[in-house]
This record gives sequence, C-alpha cells and structure tokens, in this order.
Amino acid sequence: MKLQDQLALNKKEGKALLATNFYNFETLSAVLTAAKETNSALILQLSESSLHYMGLEVAAQMAKSAISQYGVQAWLHMDHGGDVNLVKACLDAGFDSVMIDASEKPFAENVKITQEIVRYAEQFGANVEAELGYIAKLGQGQDMIYTQPDEARRFVEETGINALAVAVGSAHGFYKETPKLQLDLIAEINAATSAALVLHGSSGIPHDQVQESIRRGITKINLATEIKNIFMKKLQEVLADSDEIDLRKVFPKATQAATDLVSEKLKVINFS
Repeated sequence: MKLQDQLALNKKEGKALLATNFYNFETLSAVLTAAKETNSALILQLSESSLHYMGLEVAAQMAKSAISQYGVQAWLHMDHGGDVNLVKACLDAGFDSVMIDASEKPFAENVKITQEIVRYAEQFGANVEAELGYIAKLGQGQDMIYTQPDEARRFVEETGINALAVAVGSAHGFYKETPKLQLDLIAEINAATSAALVLHGSSGIPHDQVQESIRRGITKINLATEIKNIFMKKLQEVLADSDEIDLRKVFPKATQAATDLVSEKLKVINFS
C-alpha cells in the first residue's frame, strides 16, 4: 500500500503511524527491530543533515535493504526538505514520500513551492507532506503561530498535498516546560481539510496527549530527538566504564536502548 493511501485510511479510522528518524545503521536497526518486535508498521525518515552525512544513495539503499531484511511494513520519507533540488533527488532515488518545508515563507510562496513538488512527485506516485504555521525547530524560540483551519483548507486545496504538518503546540527538540497540544484545534483542522495531519516534535509530549491527538485527527507522529538522545546517552555511559575499542561490542547496548524507546512509543501510538 502506498503511504498516502495508508495515511488516508488512518484518517478515516482514527489511527496513526510513527515516523522515526535514523542517523546511521545502528539507529536504523533500532527502529526496525522495534517495529518487528511489536508487529508495527512505521515510517523511516531522513533529514537533510542525515542525507548530507551518509550520502543520499547510501542512506536510501541502506534503508530499503534493511526494510527487506527485517521484514516489516515501512516507508522511506524525506523529512523537512528545504532544498527543492534535494527533495526532487530523493524522489528520483525512490523515496516513498517527501516533505517540502517552505513554512517560513509567505503563504503564497509556500503554496507555489509546494505545488512544484506535488507536480514532480506525481510521476512517482509519491506522498507529499508540507507544513503550515510555525513549528519551532531546534534552537528556535518555542512561541507558537498556530495553523488555522481555513488557511489549512485553502492550502491543501491549492497545493494538492497528501499530508499537512500542523502547528498545534508542539516543537522540535526538548521542551522547556510540559507542552500542551491544542486538541480542539486539531479536530477543527481535521474537519476542515482532506489531508492527513502530521504532528512534528513529539519528543517529550505526554503519552495521554499523543493518544488524544490521534483521536482528534493526527495520523502521523514524528519522533527524532529522543532517539538521538537515548542512543548517545547510553553510548556515553558504556564508554565511561570501558576501554573497549571494538565498536561492534559497544554500539549494541546503545542500539538496544533506542529499540526499547521506539517500542514504547509504538505501543502508545497503537493503543486502539
């Protein structure tokens, strides 16, 4: 099933998919192991930074091979594509889905850039996600500019996107205080538009809020910061008590920690 079809079904049934970023083989293995152990489908995400770090072809082929090897239902998605040419290159490389992020530009320009990617993606039958509103990125202030239902409806109609990342109280990275999602707003946006709604910045959001957001219409939930954090914290802990130089002996404990985290998140999201 194509990702856009799965997301449309999720929207209809009130379910969600977890979308997990990965940064190397170890974190890729961690998230796919969690999916296999919990019998869950998920979305594998690569950011621009990860693509530059690993190389597009290496990262894409590694993900595709791993999906096959682990025997799970998964899709490959480019997260937060600000470079139109790189987004197109991901589509050329066989990504199932891409996100074009022109959310910091004026509405009309966001529409124009997004339309270009939607047209390009049509030849591949790929899912296209875009963003409307202000979802703070790492290092930015966490003041909110919420997505408005009428603007969301207009944006989806004018662009033809399949999925819309909405600003409803979340932010990328860790929170300075416990976040409070605008659950009524999620329901209003969901009713106003045909697009699948995406929650970015789920790291640190209480589980009950995540589950209620799904009930209100969120169909894709992004997880990145917590994966990096738990992997590195565990690796630092292991290395602090060891002189081991064989990375094949020290990485597995960090990988397991990330697997445990993602397994927990999958159980939270697949609660219904």
